[in-house]
Amino acid sequence: QVQLVESGGGLVQAGGSLRLSCAASGSIFSIDNMGWYRQAPGKQRELVTAFTSGGNTNYADSVKGRFTVSRDNAKNTVYLQMDRLKPEDTAVYYCYADLRRRWFDEAKNYWGQGTQVTVSS
Repeated sequence: QVQLVESGGGLVQAGGSLRLSCAASGSIFSIDNMGWYRQAPGKQRELVTAFTSGGNTNYADSVKGRFTVSRDNAKNTVYLQMDRLKPEDTAVYYCYADLRRRWFDEAKNYWGQGTQVTVSS
């Protein structure tokens, strides 16, 4: 069974930094995309950033220049380095992966349980 586990969330002052990690485990044939969504109180879930199997990355305009996504393919892990954090970054951050468990599968989306990031002013 595939499992995504996030870690690294917490409380930080505005201007500070955090690094989130998401490790995928279980039977995995390939990972097409890994990345991060977030959902703030009263807000819709939004895509923060993604790291694709082809090496492309994208970022939401609100975090561009402050957040950096990276990956460790050997560990099936994606990271989110969050710098110059703002109170508006406060949200639950969810790791996701588009992956195939077997070669004949179409890619399916899996989600982590979420990790809370709180930025105080």
